[in-house]
Amino acid sequence: MNAHALSLALLNGHTLFTFLDLAGTFAFALSGAVAARERGLDWFGILVIAFTVACGGGVLRDLCIGAIPPAGLSDWRYLGVALLAAILTLAAYPFVERLAHPVTLFDTLGLGLFAVTGAQKSLLAGANVEVAVLLGVVTAVGGGVTRDVLLNRVPVILRREIYASAALVGAAVVTVGEELGLASPALTWCAVASCFALRLLSLRYRWNLPRFPRRPRADAADAADAADSLHSRHE
Repeated sequence: MNAHALSLALLNGHTLFTFLDLAGTFAFALSGAVAARERGLDWFGILVIAFTVACGGGVLRDLCIGAIPPAGLSDWRYLGVALLAAILTLAAYPFVERLAHPVTLFDTLGLGLFAVTGAQKSLLAGANVEVAVLLGVVTAVGGGVTRDVLLNRVPVILRREIYASAALVGAAVVTVGEELGLASPALTWCAVASCFALRLLSLRYRWNLPRFPRRPRADAADAADAADSLHSRHE
């Protein structure tokens, strides 16, 4: 086993990392199962959406860093946690439904957890700071984008909401901190909390990224009238 493979094996066996990664898997699986249930999918569709949302971002990250086969496909715990979350959603949906905006709550929790674990695993795989932050964001938003695409919704990352930006902050905090020699469980939890808090505060106070105002365009009728007017002047 080379050093690269040994490092990844040690990371996958790390208690805190494993807990955070499985917790993020559970949270994203819940968000996917709830969203699929709200769309009226059958039980098989709910299970598929839950697993895809829970493991999609992590699988993409592992492929990028060369951790093959991806942990989401080779480790039975990820499948088990995703299926457990989907089954709990099906069995206790009336309780889950009473939560305020359950999809947003679970999605935000998974966002913070996956942004941090994605960046940490990328660093240990030998990625530089920029790549680690980027793959942390990919890990965090990949599942949500997959969920929205499969359910025929506009992905949250493409809206004005602060979503990927929150994941970027969480991934940057843990990455820069570890590069400065501050690696510790406290740093990990601070990074998760920063992403989680920024996302929730942005929803609470309606913070949005700046955007350019849309310029109204004349419709076909207005364009035709303008052309007729210009033609009559030349006559």
